[in-house]
Amino acid sequence: MREIVYTAFTSLDGVVDSPGGGPGEEHRSAGWVFKDVEFLPEAYELKGEELAETSALMFGRRSYEAFATTWPRSEDHVAYKDLPKYVVSSTLSEDALVDGWGETTILRSTADVSALRDGDGGAVFIHGSAELARRLAAAGLVDRYNLLVFPVLLGAGKSLFSDADHDKRVLRLRESKSYPNGVVKLCYDVTG
Repeated sequence: MREIVYTAFTSLDGVVDSPGGGPGEEHRSAGWVFKDVEFLPEAYELKGEELAETSALMFGRRSYEAFATTWPRSEDHVAYKDLPKYVVSSTLSEDALVDGWGETTILRSTADVSALRDGDGGAVFIHGSAELARRLAAAGLVDRYNLLVFPVLLGAGKSLFSDADHDKRVLRLRESKSYPNGVVKLCYDVTG
């Protein structure tokens, strides 16, 4: 079985965003990751650790469309270029996929994600895609959370977790570390 890992930058009140803001992040604090907290390279070492473990990437449609316009040309993301990618979408067409950014497969349903997870291979990491992560978590398909929690309260934005009444999920702390700028790394395995 493959492990599905959701990785995110999050505020203390559970708002997730890309580092600099972007499409779909129209709340007044968008782009807060680099605006409000002192940059310390060691606080982002988790991203390099994840890359060594990533066998494929998974996105929702909107995150795929946003990342596919920048990541293929980004020096920071060159190692992701040839990794297999999965886009979970019932509306994305095959002709909308970006050429030259590795093999990309569209998964049309949560059942397709479940079948992928049940197959062979390494960890599949979800970047961005908060709505997808919430849907997969509700279906019991997220195996781990890798979070960088920032010392800010935003009050608005994309939420890390759903407020719907879902079954309880028990988490086991795999790793944690705090940094002088107030960022805390929290890695949790979903155990039940």
